[in-house]
Amino acid sequence: MSKKNKVTIPSMPDMQQSRDTRNIAIDKVGVKDIRYPIVVLDKYREKQHTVARVNMFVDLPEHFKGTHMSRFIEVLNLYHDGVSVENMETILKEMQSRLGSGRAHLELDFPYFIEKRAPVSGARSLLEYQCRMLGTQGEQFDFILEASIPVTSLCPCSKEISDRGAHNQRSIVTVQIRYSEHIWLEDLIQWVEECASCPVYALLKREDEKAVTEQAYDNPMFVEDMVRAVTEKLRSVEQISWYKIQCENFESIHNHSAYAMIEGGKN
Repeated sequence: MSKKNKVTIPSMPDMQQSRDTRNIAIDKVGVKDIRYPIVVLDKYREKQHTVARVNMFVDLPEHFKGTHMSRFIEVLNLYHDGVSVENMETILKEMQSRLGSGRAHLELDFPYFIEKRAPVSGARSLLEYQCRMLGTQGEQFDFILEASIPVTSLCPCSKEISDRGAHNQRSIVTVQIRYSEHIWLEDLIQWVEECASCPVYALLKREDEKAVTEQAYDNPMFVEDMVRAVTEKLRSVEQISWYKIQCENFESIHNHSAYAMIEGGKN
């Protein structure tokens, strides 16, 4: 373009950087619910491509009126080849730099798929697990891995007092961990499934349905039993330094859910 035809963009005021006089800092400000492709480490296939809902936040000092929302998207687009746990710390530092913040937060909420085989027929199917990665960069990098695992629970009380059968239900165990060395999602999910009355499958033939029904009946669990069992398991994993375990039973004979939570860590 010649100098004669060059378009001059007029200078515009930067309202976000104007001064705010209320003397109130903001802990988190940014953008939510961005749909974006990410790459997750897969224990058996090296990598799994999925789509996440992304939240990006920074803190805002009391003297600034606002933050530059477009810069969050600019940072995300720098990593369009693959947002992953491996570059999360780098992305957070870029957010700090571009937005002039002391703390930056990145949250990735995504479906993760694992192939499972039915217990008797061996029928293969993919089961979806909802997972999250939560990263914070301040003076140090902090990372939390989360997985929500559907399982079956069978009521010990119902089994004890009933002449025929026992009520069971689908439950969700949500686990958050901090770790010193990499923990595979596949391993974390398996540990939780082993602590339930029975795992959940996407595909079951009749012989499989019989097997899982009887497995649950032989392994009754209160919601309290499941969070305690998962706690025992996670305490035995040397790499895990902190955990938060929540279990919700979507009761089949009550109009409410049963819930239990344990949070802890290693000194």
